[in-house]
Amino acid sequence: MQDAEAARAETADDHELDLGRRLRALRRAKGLSLRTVAEGAAVSESFLSQVERGVASPSVASLRRICAALDEPMGALFQQGDEQGREDSPLVRVADRRRIFRPDGSADYMLTPAAAQHLQIHYNVVAPGRSSGRETYSHAGEEECVIVLEGELSVTWRDRTYRLEKGDALLITPTEGHRFENHGTTPATVLWVITPANSDM
Repeated sequence: MQDAEAARAETADDHELDLGRRLRALRRAKGLSLRTVAEGAAVSESFLSQVERGVASPSVASLRRICAALDEPMGALFQQGDEQGREDSPLVRVADRRRIFRPDGSADYMLTPAAAQHLQIHYNVVAPGRSSGRETYSHAGEEECVIVLEGELSVTWRDRTYRLEKGDALLITPTEGHRFENHGTTPATVLWVITPANSDM
């Protein structure tokens, strides 16, 4: 029993560090210092260090700036699933989903295969109290549909805040600034459907 609990704790720790490890690996592969990336992303060096160590969770807007400073699309942060070499497969099994885990307990899974061109579906688990940050963010795409499967999520777009509950859907323009927040006491599970597919998320 203790071994099983220890294994679960170790897995949780790995998940908390997942995003930070991905960022650190990208930065080191490019031979960039913490200071260089932090300055390019308009964040402090200490904050970027905390993100890389899995201590802090960046807002979506600051994460996008960090990726820009690394000259990488947001899609580069997704860790591949357990099976490799299936980029051309139309099938995405649960264990093979590309994914990002955050220190706050939130997670983002890509449901569509890497070969998808016209449709991209993200399955998000948004932890209670978690938001995308105070700043709005935008990304490539023509249309984006937000569908709440469980819990509740507030989405702000065009200076209006929509409170979405289980089963509700909202269509937005992803190139216009938007943000989200889970004001509830339970995780919100949400689908983000974006057309066309792109690595900019």
